[in-house]
Amino acid sequence: MTGAPAKSSHYRHLYIGGKWQQQSGTGSIDVLSASTEEVIGSIPEGTVEDVDRAARAARAAFDDGWSQTTVQERAEWLRKLAGALKERSEHIAKTIAQEVGSPLSMATNIQAGLPVLTTSTCAQLITEVKLEQEVGNSLVVREPYGVVGAITPWNYPLHQIMNKLAPALAAGCTVVLKPSEVAPLNAFLLAEACESIGLPAGVLNIVTGYGPVVGEAIASHPMVDMVSFTGSVRAGKRVGALAGEGIKKVTLELGGKSAFVVLDDAPFDKAIPAGARNAMLNSGQTCSAWTRMVVPRSRYQEALDLAAQAIAGLKLGDPLDASTKLGPLISATQRDRVEGYIAKGRQEGARVVMGGGRPAAFSRGYYVEPTIFADVKPKMTIAQEEIFGPVLSVLPYDTEEDAVRIANDTIYGLAGGVWSGDPERAMRVARRMRTGQVDVNGGKFNPLAPFGGYKQSGIGRELGMFGLEEYFQIKSIAR
Repeated sequence: MTGAPAKSSHYRHLYIGGKWQQQSGTGSIDVLSASTEEVIGSIPEGTVEDVDRAARAARAAFDDGWSQTTVQERAEWLRKLAGALKERSEHIAKTIAQEVGSPLSMATNIQAGLPVLTTSTCAQLITEVKLEQEVGNSLVVREPYGVVGAITPWNYPLHQIMNKLAPALAAGCTVVLKPSEVAPLNAFLLAEACESIGLPAGVLNIVTGYGPVVGEAIASHPMVDMVSFTGSVRAGKRVGALAGEGIKKVTLELGGKSAFVVLDDAPFDKAIPAGARNAMLNSGQTCSAWTRMVVPRSRYQEALDLAAQAIAGLKLGDPLDASTKLGPLISATQRDRVEGYIAKGRQEGARVVMGGGRPAAFSRGYYVEPTIFADVKPKMTIAQEEIFGPVLSVLPYDTEEDAVRIANDTIYGLAGGVWSGDPERAMRVARRMRTGQVDVNGGKFNPLAPFGGYKQSGIGRELGMFGLEEYFQIKSIAR
C-alpha cells in the first residue's frame, strides 16, 4: 500500500522503501500516555519478514544511488529534512510530551529542538569532511559504511534517532530504524517529514516492534553492515553479540551513573542547585544525568539543604501544562523499577530526606516524587546502578582524592561534572574522571562535541564531527 496513513496516531502501516506498506503480521502495539495512562495511539508489531523487506530496500537504495550522491546533494537533503522537522516541531513536542511525559517546555526546546539542530549541523559538517587525503604513496578515502541498523530508546526518542540518522545519511549510508515501541509515534512524524521532502525511496526505512524480534533481526541481518544502538547495558550486550556474529561494526551508547563532584571551594549556592536540577532532567530519565552528588563531608548538610530547596522549586504536574517542570515516568514498568530502587536504598541504610513515594495529587499517570537520599555509601545499590528516575544520591567525601575515587567507582563512565572556585583545579579533577564528557563549573551542552562513554557506558561516539566519522569506512589505494 502506498500513500501516508490517515492523520491520526493510530498507524497501521510501516515505512519501507519510501512507501507506507502493509505489515506482514497482524499484531499492533498500543501507545499509552505517561500522564493519563490512556491509549493515545498504536503502531504495527513488526516481524522478521518486515525487517528483511526493510533491509533489502535499504541495500537497494545504497547500491543504486544514495552512496554515490555528492556531498552537496546529501547536505541539501539534510537541510530540507531539518526544515520539515522544524515545521512539525509543535506537533512533535506535544506528541513526545504525551508519550514520554517530558514537560512541554522541555519537549519543545530539547525533544523537538535538538533533532533540528543535529540535522542542520550534519548538513554543514559533511561539507567540511576531508573525504580523500594523500598519505605517502597512498590515497586514503572515506566511503559510506553501508546499511545502518539503528535501534533507539524512548527517553529522548527523536533526538536519539537523529543522532544516528543524520550522520548516517550525511555519510552516504542508508538506514533501517527500530524506534522504541514505548515512544514510537514521533518516528512516524519523521517518516511523514521524509515523505514530504521526497527523500529517495529506501534511504530511511522504519520497522516498529519489540526488541527481541525486530531489534535482533536488524542486528543479525546479513544486509546490515553496521548497528548503532542506544539503550541499556543488558540489551547492548545482546545487540553487540548478535552483530559480532556477522563481524558488523557496532556503536553502543549505554547507561550511566554520573557523578557531580562539588569541591570544597565551590560556590555552593550555584553549584548545588545546578547539580540537583541536572539529576532531575526529564524526571531523571536521562542517561547522562548527574545522579550521584559527591560533596565535602564538612559541608554535607548545607549541600542537602540546598539540593532539597532546588528540587522543591520544580513543579510536578501535567506535562502539557506550561508551568510543569517535572512530569511522570514513561510507564508503569519504569515506575515500578524506580520504586524498587527507592525501597532498596532504604533497606541498605540510606536516608530519604525528600520524596520517596507517589504524589498524592495524581490518581493517574506514572508519577514518582523527586527523591533525595542522604547517608549514601559508594557501594550501595542506589550509588552503583542506573535508576533512570528522579532519584539523587548525595555522597560525602573527605579529600579530593577520595572524591575522584568515588566518582570513578562504578561500571559506567558516560558523563559527569565538577565545580570549584578555582577553574584550574576543576580542570585537574575533570581530567581524572574516567568518563566520556565532563562539565566544568556549569559548562553548557555542546552539540558539536562528541558524546559517548568509557567502560560499560558504550563504544563509539555520537554528535559533531566525531559522530559523523563513525559512519565511514576507510580505504587506502596505493599508487
